[in-house]
Amino acid sequence: MSDAELRAAAETALTQCLNLGPAETCLIVTDDKRERIGETLYTVASEITDDPVIVRYPPGEQHGTEPPEPIAAALREADVFLAPTTKSLSHTRARGAACEAGARGATLPGITESVFTKGLDADYEAIDAHSQAMHEQVVEADEIRVTSPQGTDITFQIGDREWLLDTGIVHEAGGFSNLPAGEIFVSPESATGTYVVDGTMRPHGLLDADQRLRFEVEDGYVTEISDDEIREQIETAAEAAGQAAYNLAELGIGTNVGVDDLVGSVLLDEKAAGTVHIAIGDNASIGGETDAPLHLDGILREPTVFADGVELELPA
Repeated sequence: MSDAELRAAAETALTQCLNLGPAETCLIVTDDKRERIGETLYTVASEITDDPVIVRYPPGEQHGTEPPEPIAAALREADVFLAPTTKSLSHTRARGAACEAGARGATLPGITESVFTKGLDADYEAIDAHSQAMHEQVVEADEIRVTSPQGTDITFQIGDREWLLDTGIVHEAGGFSNLPAGEIFVSPESATGTYVVDGTMRPHGLLDADQRLRFEVEDGYVTEISDDEIREQIETAAEAAGQAAYNLAELGIGTNVGVDDLVGSVLLDEKAAGTVHIAIGDNASIGGETDAPLHLDGILREPTVFADGVELELPA
């Protein structure tokens, strides 16, 4: 990836998405495997503000692992932060505490140079509009049902949980987004049924054309997992977190119309317009009540979504 392409993506992130001002502090958190992206963001930030900082640490053990305390402290003190890291900081207490303290920012978990340039080559004002329109269709619903030709049939009870929008536009204090962005999502109070992932899911990446990952869910917890690697990953997390590791954590709907094909990156693929993603594990940082050391998203390519029995018009 050329320096010019990386720079253009960094400029979009820092100006259109985060609206970094010249009087603001800007913290770039990166790791040993994402250093080039981090350094590009730092260079562009340095041209906007006189107070940029970059910190680097070894990649975490898994997504959702808390960063070292000095980094958590730096996040809390920043006006603006960007975190291009190998393992996700999105669902960490450190990121949540930073936003509660008034920092605004974005995490870029598992970002690669190709995903960075492809995902930031977008009109985020348009993504915001698609997200708002999708939100209007679901915001009053008590029950969401998702089906798919691959065998998905699962019903979510939303209860008092709030739908959140990840539009990439983070201009207000305390605001947060993934980048690349483009989704609405909720941490449901409960769910029951079956969902079948046929798109992208860690640790596999983009699934083969005939590959299917099947999950059975009862009363808000995953009870059966067809894939050995994912089952083992959750069993390991359960040794520390117990049943929380099996929590049905999130339902999300992609709204980024600029993503027209899955590439194997959960970060980008879960934003693809017209897809649905369902996650297992932690949701304490997105409106839920479960604290777990993992957050595993699986993407469904061909969902049909109903809100209180009415089929929704998904963006495409």
